[in-house]
Amino acid sequence: MKRPLRGLRGRLLIAFVLLTAVATLTTGALTLREARIAVLQQSQDTVIKRLRAHVDGLAPGIAYPPTQSDLAWVAQEVAAAEPAQNWRVLATYRDLRATSRPQDTFTELTADMRSAVGSRRAAVFQRVRADGRSSLVVGLPVTFAEPAERPASGVAVFLTVPQTGEQGYVDALVTAIGRAVVPALGLAVLLALLAARGVLRPVRELRRATRSIAEGHLDTRLAVNGSDELADLSHTFNETAAALEESVAELRRMEARARRFVADVSHELRTPLAAMSAVTDVLDEDADRLDPDTAMAVRLISGETVKLARLVGDLMEISRFDAGAAGLQLDDLDLAESLRRTLAARGWQDTVDTLLPGPGELRGRVDPRRLDVAVANLVGNALRHGACPVQLRLYAREMPDPAADDDGTVWAVIEVTDSGPGIPADVLPHVFDRFYKSDTARTRSEGSGLGLSITAENVRLHGGTVRAANRAEGDGAETGGAVFTVEIPLGREEPEEKEEPEEKEVRET
Repeated sequence: MKRPLRGLRGRLLIAFVLLTAVATLTTGALTLREARIAVLQQSQDTVIKRLRAHVDGLAPGIAYPPTQSDLAWVAQEVAAAEPAQNWRVLATYRDLRATSRPQDTFTELTADMRSAVGSRRAAVFQRVRADGRSSLVVGLPVTFAEPAERPASGVAVFLTVPQTGEQGYVDALVTAIGRAVVPALGLAVLLALLAARGVLRPVRELRRATRSIAEGHLDTRLAVNGSDELADLSHTFNETAAALEESVAELRRMEARARRFVADVSHELRTPLAAMSAVTDVLDEDADRLDPDTAMAVRLISGETVKLARLVGDLMEISRFDAGAAGLQLDDLDLAESLRRTLAARGWQDTVDTLLPGPGELRGRVDPRRLDVAVANLVGNALRHGACPVQLRLYAREMPDPAADDDGTVWAVIEVTDSGPGIPADVLPHVFDRFYKSDTARTRSEGSGLGLSITAENVRLHGGTVRAANRAEGDGAETGGAVFTVEIPLGREEPEEKEEPEEKEVRET
């Protein structure tokens, strides 16, 4: 099952959502930072300005050096100047300290801040957070206009202002940014779906067109819209499909011409070959009365004429397979008896060992002529290229058919084995190829090189299979050898038969 997020649509959706989330969060964070700084800066500047104004107004009335009561007066007056702001004030001079509220520990004030106020004349501020609340702590040194030689009095005023309002503004801004992220993400998903739709539509069309071409519809083309990269891709696909269609059409024309050429040549050669065969038959009968050289030439011509006639017949048979004109003439046969007739027709009944069922034990609907040709080719190949003893075996095998409701289908299995050296491993995949010879240096042979190919085609017409293998030593014989196995299903429905030219002669290859 294809995962939805593994496709292009899922990746585009994730990319848009991530991009929007990152952009929204980054923008929100920067906006929050700048807004927070602006709010706090404005509040800080206002507090420092007001504190300085109040302290400067009280400075002339402070005795120097101040007493505890003076410091308490300063703290009370500064705090009373801003009753709505909830100011908490601390006034210090050396070891003396007084607060605007009784027993106020003023824990927000740090040693570093006290040290900074004692060494500077400017206001010092610090933001602190304690118990979940944010506060602004401001320290301001008190200066006196007179005497001039003593501008730094050592008197300092510290102020703590809760920043509840400012924190509320910041929290509201965070909430607003958080609420803005959700619609932004929703908009991103919508845009991602629209973008994915626009990108994936031509991709889907390309996929459908590719499948159509793979199914053999080479005239498939894509509609080219626009001038972007996808339009260029569609245009390139159309050009490729057109070139492929032209190439395949040319290959088909060449293949058709080649098949027609082989069929025409084979057909045209049948008449002169028939006359040549008649002449060579007459010459063979009189060869014993001729002088030795002439008799040898006559026998050579007669043998080559027979080989040529066999090759022409095989070429015509192959051309019918290629043209799709080969059909089956099915008949209900005793398969064992049919194989015995095949051996007897060629005089092999005393040469080939048989292991066949009894009369009537194994019957099936097959084409007698094509079965005869297939078995004759396999047995003849074993006799020529293998070694005796050669065995022909026939038996039935039941194979399960998952597509059917019954238990299985009965198949007829024909095995032809020899006791020769076997088939080389590099030759096995090619034994059924046309004109294939394992010995490339052997340019002439008794066979045409088409016998096993014709066998494979005849078996395929029956819906069966044929395969070649080597028999291991000790597997029912003292030596190894080649084994050819034909499997044909029995009980086939008779297909629509095709008209074939009648052949009076059954050829072996």
